Amino acid sequence: MHKNKTLKTAFMALTALIAWFAVILQFSLSISIYVAEGRTFAGIMVQLLSYFTILSNILVAVSLTSALLSPTGKWGKCFSSASATGAITVYIATVGITYNIILRNLIILEGFSILANELLHVVVPVLYVIYWFLFAAKARLKWSEIYYWLIYPLVYLVYIMIRGAISGYYPYPFVDVGILGYASVAINSLGMIIGFVVLSALLILTGRLMYKSNN
Repeated sequence: MHKNKTLKTAFMALTALIAWFAVILQFSLSISIYVAEGRTFAGIMVQLLSYFTILSNILVAVSLTSALLSPTGKWGKCFSSASATGAITVYIATVGITYNIILRNLIILEGFSILANELLHVVVPVLYVIYWFLFAAKARLKWSEIYYWLIYPLVYLVYIMIRGAISGYYPYPFVDVGILGYASVAINSLGMIIGFVVLSALLILTGRLMYKSNN
């Protein structure tokens, strides 16, 4: 039991450190480019925080750090709950799946950008999914969790649509209204939502089966 707890703590710490490093590295690389373009700091922050990838990696880093530093505190307990870890697994897995299936070959990167990109889209998603399978709580996962887990991606979708309508900038090509038009973006968005629901359902089913087999 003690060995398992030590391994869990070490794995959480490793994943959190890599997530923080990846986010900080991406921020530093992007900020240097945006500053050279004459953008304001506020504008740069809004730009970076408009990416689902960045937001989800920050969520991984914050959740694991909170659970490690304050396991009995309000946020530590919240982020360690079966519902929270399940939701975060769906979000970060979506980051990895979407990038590697749809986006990987659309951009040519160089230098440290390659490292940041792989950490954000491959390493952190894989590590967190492993964390969920091996260590995360799976008790009391309900099918109704899906409704709550959809709130974040739906709010995000509304946000980037509103921001895009104002600024003309969309963070991902499959939601770029300027190029695809509203009809195509609506279809793509529906597909993403269905993907979230399917992935959430698979995770809940897996969690329930794993919990049942261990009790």
